[in-house]
Amino acid sequence: MPQSTVIANELRRIMPSIRNHLGGRALSCLRKYRLIFVFSIFVLCAQVYLHILFSDDENKSIRLSSGEGGFSQPEEDENLPRGLRQLKLPPDKQANLNKQAQLQFQLRNRTSKIKLDRKSLNFTPTCDVMVREAVSAITRAQNQGCKQRIVNVTCLSQQGLLYPERVQSLCPHSPGFTGKPINLGCFKDDKTLRALSGYYHVFKGNNTPERCAYMCLQSGFPYAGTEYSMECFCGMEEPLQTKRLPDSSCNMKCSGNPKKTCGGYLTINIYWTGIQKFKAQEARNSSLKSEPEQPVQIAYLLTVNGRASRQVKRLISILYHPSHLFYIHVDARQDYLYREMLELEKSCKLNNIKVARGEGLRLASIWGGASLLTTFLKSAQQMLAYHQHWDFLVNLSESDFPLKSNNQLTEFLSWNKGMNFAKSHGREVQRFISKQGLDKTFVECEARMWRIGDRKLPDGIQIDGGSDWFALSRDFVEYVADPNPDQLVANLLKLFKYTLLPAESFFHTVLRNSRFCNTYIDNNLHMTNWKRKLGCKCQYKAVVDWCGCSPNDFKLEDFNRLRNTVDRNIFFARKFEPVIDHRIIDRVEEWLYPERMNKSAKSKGLDMYWQSLYHQADLSPLPDDGLLTLSYSLARLVYRKLNMDHKNVRLLENTAYFHENRFVGILILAESKKEFSDISVPSNGRARRVEALISLRHNFSTSKLWSGKIRSLSVSTDYDQKEQTFRNLIGSMGPYSAPVLAYEFDAGITMPQNISVLWIDPFGRLADVNYLLLEEMTLVGHVKPQLNEQLAIGTWRLLLITDAQLMAKLRFLVIPLSYWKAKKIELDKAKEIIDGPSIVYHITEEMNKSWSKIVKAAIANEPIKYSQNKIGENLDDWLDRLVYEHYGISGICDADDETRFESTLQKCLDTIWSSLSPDSKADTRNLCQNY
Repeated sequence: MPQSTVIANELRRIMPSIRNHLGGRALSCLRKYRLIFVFSIFVLCAQVYLHILFSDDENKSIRLSSGEGGFSQPEEDENLPRGLRQLKLPPDKQANLNKQAQLQFQLRNRTSKIKLDRKSLNFTPTCDVMVREAVSAITRAQNQGCKQRIVNVTCLSQQGLLYPERVQSLCPHSPGFTGKPINLGCFKDDKTLRALSGYYHVFKGNNTPERCAYMCLQSGFPYAGTEYSMECFCGMEEPLQTKRLPDSSCNMKCSGNPKKTCGGYLTINIYWTGIQKFKAQEARNSSLKSEPEQPVQIAYLLTVNGRASRQVKRLISILYHPSHLFYIHVDARQDYLYREMLELEKSCKLNNIKVARGEGLRLASIWGGASLLTTFLKSAQQMLAYHQHWDFLVNLSESDFPLKSNNQLTEFLSWNKGMNFAKSHGREVQRFISKQGLDKTFVECEARMWRIGDRKLPDGIQIDGGSDWFALSRDFVEYVADPNPDQLVANLLKLFKYTLLPAESFFHTVLRNSRFCNTYIDNNLHMTNWKRKLGCKCQYKAVVDWCGCSPNDFKLEDFNRLRNTVDRNIFFARKFEPVIDHRIIDRVEEWLYPERMNKSAKSKGLDMYWQSLYHQADLSPLPDDGLLTLSYSLARLVYRKLNMDHKNVRLLENTAYFHENRFVGILILAESKKEFSDISVPSNGRARRVEALISLRHNFSTSKLWSGKIRSLSVSTDYDQKEQTFRNLIGSMGPYSAPVLAYEFDAGITMPQNISVLWIDPFGRLADVNYLLLEEMTLVGHVKPQLNEQLAIGTWRLLLITDAQLMAKLRFLVIPLSYWKAKKIELDKAKEIIDGPSIVYHITEEMNKSWSKIVKAAIANEPIKYSQNKIGENLDDWLDRLVYEHYGISGICDADDETRFESTLQKCLDTIWSSLSPDSKADTRNLCQNY
């Protein structure tokens, strides 16, 4: 009977009783408004009924081992057997299944089909692409080659030809079941004390003993159980025999195969999956032999990226030993770092520092890319082919640094020869698979990982993963890097070819399922600085269709955390970045090797750090046009100051300079392109090749009331939310830049504070307004305005207002571009950019009126210098005038190796700031000669 009919009958039944108990005036009132009253009660009852029907305890976990909320991903086939549909569900099942139905409905809506526009393709797809994510990826891809690759992989996936359906484990004691799991019988279950308490999943339309057992095996559980037709439980412990029931007690048909039984109400069929409970090996911390262990030899695989060449050299210098091998893989797009590493290889006469080179051996990698695994395996093959023997492969990056001495590491690995060190995720496996995106297919092309749809992982193996930093035995490396792998590795290579972050799961999974399963030590010898609130900001959306996390950099205040690892088997830490904090690296090295730091203290460069931003020999990646434009302008200003020819200047290098952990400025290394004799040189300087230290002029001021309360205020681009700093150190911004305001307030200010941020363009017009609520947790942060795609050229102003009073004022520069795509700009293109589109801001007239008085008062003493259409010969002069207002020259030195004439400039080698001055921390000239 419909529920509405039941409620109506109940109301009719109780109405006479209500009339008998109500009297006089109350009864007449009830008659007058009885329709409203009846309708209200009806609505109330209906709401109560629906609430009881659909409500569920939001915090209740169905993943029993993890203790986390949420549901397993619902299956596509949600149809129950016909006989089961009429089954009256017990109270403890009803809410869960209704929640599952809601999730199924949401999933169907989310994965509804969209049509691929075939007209945008210059090829004929081999199938009809029916997956929404794949269609999205094909549409967003730029070149036809990438589009075709995505289509081809999608078609193979849709046809079931991309991945193996089943992979057989080769672990001797945990091979898994073949065919059918071993039936242990029917057992009594309990709602509060489950027979299998590891993991729980609902297969609404396709539960079978095999399917349930394969999922539990995949998660590393020795036991699987089917219950209530559609439920699957996993557990680590065999159920007590005292709970054994007759087989007839488990009499409900499986939702995926009505010919088989899948438990009953609080009765469960339990199976053995064919694996043993996994237990990682324990590392040895002393020798079992009376004789000293033969010291192992280590092969370091350094996969490096970026421009921190001095830090890479420092890392190699502190790890170096003639018995070790150093194989350096530089990202294929990084010309500067590659040249630097080739020089390092050339300088080492012992020939144990090798740089990856040659076709197919030097790859371009992106965060999470499938190419990361290829890089590791190809590099390992090269390292195995090298004539120098080694026992362990340890992989590191430019962001790693040791926490123990070379001797300590060698001794420890000697005690554990033949073992493999890898750090597992420590979560429930199915949750790890979902969070890691292992149940998705990804295709790498155009330096991006495109997500193209869901996938089913092969049955028969245990899935594992975690960190992608290892210490692996030579035997295991030979096994996984074999050009002719066995069936297990070959099948896993097919799987991980289209996997996000493959190096974070491939080696772990091979270890768990191969003959090396008894060599797994759950420790990667690393300490990682995870601060997930800062590190999980989806900062890699530009290169991957996924949200990923990244560790933070260590800073000096973290030193005690690092020092507390002295009694643990931790030998490396990450991440370290000298441009963020080089004091912590100095402190760690002083802790490990005090004699080295004492020696360095006597030479120059101890408190300094230099990092290249641009080099004229770079072919890849192309430099930013704003950086080139600004650097050339600064170079001209330097030669102007020397009263030398500034029209024919060539920029050689641009370097960021830090002193005592503070960014001081940028170094411009340049030379005159004319012959020296043709230049009219005054007596104050005769150098043809010079380097100058450039600093930003003071560009912000505060009111008296806010003096000392604002620690920092700056506008730039490339803001790193994780480290809360700008990566654009030079502050170069052109018309197509996206400026960001970064701020830090003193903790002593009165809170909360409502702050308005006004963006004023070079013409004095209000361009945008941001609003900040300053509280205890938001003293450090950033805001990004909504400005036009093309910014007005000239000096912008930024005002901070609170309670209609000016707090602070800041100026920043948007420069016209004199370079386009790394080449001198053509006249027509320069005019197009400078003229630009008509500037129309989204600010309303009402907002303009409300802020106009404050804006006029704030900039009253600063005349507006209108940007003019300066092109051709005048473009550089106009640019230089703008740049001069915001940047100052703090020093100039003579960078020539030999001065042809007398010069009054100081030699760069004799300064403390020049990039050419000594830097003992990164000096590797005598590295291989010290042994």
